[in-house]
Order: sequence, then structure tokens, then C-alpha cells
Amino acid sequence: MAKDAFDAIESGLEDAIAFAKGDKGKARIHRVEVPDVDVAAARKKLGLSQENFARVFGISAHTLRKWEQGQRFPRGPALVLLNVIHKEPAAVLRALNQDV
Repeated sequence: MAKDAFDAIESGLEDAIAFAKGDKGKARIHRVEVPDVDVAAARKKLGLSQENFARVFGISAHTLRKWEQGQRFPRGPALVLLNVIHKEPAAVLRALNQDV
């Protein structure tokens, strides 16, 4: 069993080294396209002020204002969270044990 695990790890490391050197042969790159979200609409859908929305979802109020003013744009995990908040706010609120 340990030999099988070692062989699997060794093979994975060899693949990673080859990938780092430019050999994309065995690589499987998976990208998820996350749509942009209207942050103000997501917030207003819940009837929350900027301060309360920021507090409930753990976002800096300053950052939230910049997003809503179009001066900055959410990326990565923040963009994913905002999409879920916009589409399924009750699920996020349940997960956070929050009432609005």
C-alpha cells in the first residue's frame, strides 16, 4: 500500500515538474467563468444599508462602496459569494446563521 501511494505521489510530482517546464501534455486545466454581479442590486434585494450588508457578509464597507460606485470590481471568491448572495440570499444567510 505504501509503495502504491509513493508511486502515485512520485508520478504526480513528475507531472507537476513537467508542467512547470512547459509540457502541458497531461495537464487538465479547468476554469470556471463567474459572471459579473450588480452589487448594489444584490444589497437592495435584501433591503440592507451598505453598512449592514457589509457587516452581515463580512465585507469592508469601504470596499463595498467602491464596488457599488464602479471604482473597483469584486474578483475571485468575493465575486462568487456576491453571485450566490444575489441569486440565493437565504442560503447564504442560513449558512451564516443570520437573520435580516
